[in-house]
Amino acid sequence: MTVQHSGRRERKKAATRQKIADTALRLFLERGYDEVGIRDVAAEADVAVTTVFSHFAAKEALVFEQDQDFERRLAQAVTERAPDEPLVPALRREIQALVRHCTADGAAPLWQMIDASPALREYEASMRLRHAESLAAAVAADPDLPRGATPTACRTIARFAIDAFSLARESADPDAAVDEIFRMIEAAWEAAAAARAE
Repeated sequence: MTVQHSGRRERKKAATRQKIADTALRLFLERGYDEVGIRDVAAEADVAVTTVFSHFAAKEALVFEQDQDFERRLAQAVTERAPDEPLVPALRREIQALVRHCTADGAAPLWQMIDASPALREYEASMRLRHAESLAAAVAADPDLPRGATPTACRTIARFAIDAFSLARESADPDAAVDEIFRMIEAAWEAAAAARAE
């Protein structure tokens, strides 16, 4: 009985969070990011301002509602890949999926809004750094990591993968951009592994 109650409570929290995020994004796109306040979002979503802040730490976080999910997916691309799958192809596959998600039909107005807002660009940059550090930690903890892999190498490969997402998202041909970038990432990772083996 307690498990069912807990599961229902979690589903309700998730539904409220999604409702707030969807409402905020609609208002931001309709009126402009700077023209909409947290109180506007709360009123439109029919929740208290404190409820908005219990789900989102800052106004900017309302735009990047899937931030935590993206960070988790990147780490899982390393930690949950098949035992025989090399690191770089696993990262490439996940970055490709994230790029396709963020360049799908209808995504352009969101990215135009982000690109036009200094506050959102700054938030996105700090988010990317956090994602890179989380990914670097997953890479460093990988039991199949080449012997002698340094923390710097792990952080570098993570930063390259995160930057690949941004560069591909902005490209006219995102799929081709991911392919091109990951060929360079794989060559760099192999060269670093060869150098460590010497």
